[in-house]
Amino acid sequence: MASETPALDSPLWSFSLAVYGAEGVADECLALQEALQLDVNILLFAAYMGAVEGVGLSAQDVAAAVEAVSPWHGEIVRALRGVRRALKPLSLDESNPLRAANAGLRAEVKAAELRSEQIEQAMLWLWSRRQVWEHGRGEPGVALAANLERVLAHYRAPAATQGAAMLRRLRAAALLFQGSKS
Repeated sequence: MASETPALDSPLWSFSLAVYGAEGVADECLALQEALQLDVNILLFAAYMGAVEGVGLSAQDVAAAVEAVSPWHGEIVRALRGVRRALKPLSLDESNPLRAANAGLRAEVKAAELRSEQIEQAMLWLWSRRQVWEHGRGEPGVALAANLERVLAHYRAPAATQGAAMLRRLRAAALLFQGSKS
């Protein structure tokens, strides 16, 4: 168990928590998740690789990273998200005599969903150490912008999305995180 802890508490996870918590980033990421069925963990991974490690990901790297976590994301993360969402109306319905029990279960499922996303990010972290670790390093801001554009292109985002406020917010938060670690 101790050997999995470093991957679970990777720099990617710390970065993701900080960046996702920055003003406006979560809302923009969730909007993309809904509109494009985008895996936000992939977006955060690409942002980390660019902003912190200065690694530019190719379209093939993005596709391979998605493929590496796709079974986990689809079968575990999305399934838990679906259960959490299904419990929400039951947790809010004041006429439901089991409202408190539903709300408690929803909180437990939400915690499990977050843990499943942490595991997915650990999978991405380990994948990156094997697959893209030897990529050349470049200017972080340039790598970050290119990586985000490649992720959005992978999910077939409309061209207008690529210049959206989300990119500006995510870039700003990622670069702020990078600056705080220097």
